[in-house]
Formats: sequence, structure tokens, C-alpha cells
Amino acid sequence: MNNGKLIIFSAPSGAGKTTIVKHLLSKFPDKLSFSISATTRPPRGEEVDEKDYYFISKEEFLHRIAQKEFVEFEEVYSGTFYGTLRSEIERIWHGGKHVIFDIDVEGGMHLKKKYDGDALAIFVQPPSFEVLTERLRSRGTDSEAKLRERFEKARKELTYAEKFDTILRNHDLDVACKEAEELVTTFLG
Repeated sequence: MNNGKLIIFSAPSGAGKTTIVKHLLSKFPDKLSFSISATTRPPRGEEVDEKDYYFISKEEFLHRIAQKEFVEFEEVYSGTFYGTLRSEIERIWHGGKHVIFDIDVEGGMHLKKKYDGDALAIFVQPPSFEVLTERLRSRGTDSEAKLRERFEKARKELTYAEKFDTILRNHDLDVACKEAEELVTTFLG
């Protein structure tokens, strides 16, 4: 498979997209493979290089931008970059699978625009902004300043929902996972 399809899950942090993507990977292991993003931020908790992210220096990230190695990239938070390497998509396609993304909203929009008919862009809608903020606080991974930055970004990202192909409402995780399965099955044909 030289050109497979792309399934893009985007949402503000805390909306549940990572849990839904992991569910889909377990349901469709023969069809889907996770796109590992590159980032300049340090690993959190149990994160593993080349499994959760490609953790690279800011200098290397900027060099790879100059070499046009990214299909999309963003300075998501001040001084912290995230992006999708072209080689990552090609690796998955050459393995005969379709690419599934767990990506920020702006990155998701860039991928959708670039791959259009071969991409399904799904926005995961949290039950409410209050639930979202509580989920982020309960993680215990961010300082109060970083949380405020995440909350501000989340408010902006929630306004993008209508620009996606479909909105997956995550009011009940089991229901959202089942609906995601149906969306993927239909899209892949």
C-alpha cells in the first residue's frame, strides 16, 4: 500500500481522544497503525521515545523543518513544537496499514487539507469545558501556569469543531468508542 488513508482524531487535551485512538488500535490491529508525532517537549511520566513520541531537541526539529521533513508542524505552546514526519506516514503505508492520528486541532486541520479525500478528520467533543478542565487538573502533570495555558488553548480549539468532517461527542466513553468504530469501518470501506 503506497497510499493508504488517514484517520485524524483531534480535540483539546483531556477530551478523550487518546483513549479512543488506543481503543481503535486494539480493535483494528491489522488495519491501523499509530502515527508517532515528533516533539521538543521532554517525556512525561512513563512516556517512551519512539513509542509515544519522537523526542527531539528544538535545534533538530528546526533543522528538519528546513529540510521539509514534516507534513505538518506547530508551535503548540510557546517554545514547544509538535509535528508529523513524512517518513512516519510512509513507514505505516509501506507496512500496508492506514494511519491513525491523535493530534492537536491545528495539526489535524493541516493534515485534512493536505490529504483531503484520503483523510477523515474527527473532532472529539468533551461533555463540557468544566469537565475538560477537571480532567486536566486531575492528571497532576502540569503546573498552574501550564494549566492556564492549556485551558486558554482548549477554549480556542473548541471553536474549530465544525471545521472537521464529523464531531464525536464523548459524553460516555463506551458509546464514543463504539461510534468511533463505526466511523472507521465506514471510512475504510
